[in-house]
Amino acid sequence: MRYNKIRKMDISNGEGIRVSIFMQGCTFNCKNCFNPETHDFKGGKKFTDETIEKVLELCDDEHIAGLSILGGEPMHPDNIEGTTLLSKRFKEKFPNKNIWVWSGFKFEEYLKDKEVLKYIDVLIDGQYVDELRDPTLKWRGSSNQRVIDVQKSLEKGSIIEH
Repeated sequence: MRYNKIRKMDISNGEGIRVSIFMQGCTFNCKNCFNPETHDFKGGKKFTDETIEKVLELCDDEHIAGLSILGGEPMHPDNIEGTTLLSKRFKEKFPNKNIWVWSGFKFEEYLKDKEVLKYIDVLIDGQYVDELRDPTLKWRGSSNQRVIDVQKSLEKGSIIEH
């Protein structure tokens, strides 16, 4: 597994000041994707235990509200194991901070039974659709995407939006 970049202070991908990691590799290749440099699974840098430690160290600051995981596609079968491990380690160390994840996969079609959801607070799901682009939306690019409160959705057994 690989990652593209880490942002130490990000204010555009979730609520508050956050640390963001962009995973490398995506097969969706959405038209006019805002991050096409993350599509190649061979690009970026190797994702290791040291990468996880670096992210956790950056998050260990009272001004950091949480962790954002984007891509590429963090939930792709080649990436989900690393995303799960990072999310689990983050929640163990920072139980009062939140995790936001962006995925082209739909909650109920692919993600609902994945372990990673135990650790995620907010999921923006669905592929970006250029024809549905709406720059007025918060945290998403197109109107088909949903901002989901994962823990409430798991509890209720249906999608609860954030």
